[in-house]
Amino acid sequence: MSDQTDVLQGTLDLLILRKIALGPMHGWAIAQRIQQISDDLLRVQQGSLYPALHRLEHQGWMAADWGVSENNRRARFYALTRAWRRQLESEVAKWERLSAGLNLVLQRT
Repeated sequence: MSDQTDVLQGTLDLLILRKIALGPMHGWAIAQRIQQISDDLLRVQQGSLYPALHRLEHQGWMAADWGVSENNRRARFYALTRAWRRQLESEVAKWERLSAGLNLVLQRT
C-alpha cells in the first residue's frame, strides 16, 4: 500500500484550476507542481489529468493554446478564463468549509 493519495475527481478540478490561476501551465507541469506542493502525497496520474483538462476546457473554465515547454517540446498550455477566475475564490471557500466539516466529523467520532 502506498503513502500517496489518489486525487478524487471533484478535488482534481479545483487543484488544476488553482494551479493555473498563477499563470498558464502545461499538463505535465500542473501534475508535477501538485505533487511537489503536497510533499509527494498527491500524485495526479495522466489517465486522470488529461481527461480533467479536456473536461474543464470544454466547460469553458479554461482555454488552451499551443506553446513550447521548458524542454523545448510542443505542449498545450492551459489558462483560466475570465468567468472562472471570478468564481475561483468562491470555490476555494466552499472547499475550505467542506474540509473543515469533514475534519470535525473525523475528530469527533
